[in-house]
Amino acid sequence: MTDVFLVYVTTSNEEEAARIGRQVVEERLAACANVVPGVRSFYHWEGRLVEDGEALLLLKAHRERLDDLIARVKALHSYTVPAVNAVPIERGNPDYLRWVAEETVGR
Repeated sequence: MTDVFLVYVTTSNEEEAARIGRQVVEERLAACANVVPGVRSFYHWEGRLVEDGEALLLLKAHRERLDDLIARVKALHSYTVPAVNAVPIERGNPDYLRWVAEETVGR
């Protein structure tokens, strides 16, 4: 396993995803942010089934920055209970994984 994580965040729309992504990369909490528009989500909320259009924000971050990243995303997010979930990267391009570390914890 590596020290790099993919952090998966659903947002209300593309603009919110871009705003959060830009901010956490600027603060070097994440090395990279990708915005994926046009996500359709289904979930239960306050006793009813909800179908929503959302945007997906994918962040690449180092283990050492995860707690700060998650806290910052929650503070910037419009949802009461945002999905901010970190998935470990088992394997990947060693040069890319090194770059993630350099851009976040190496500064």
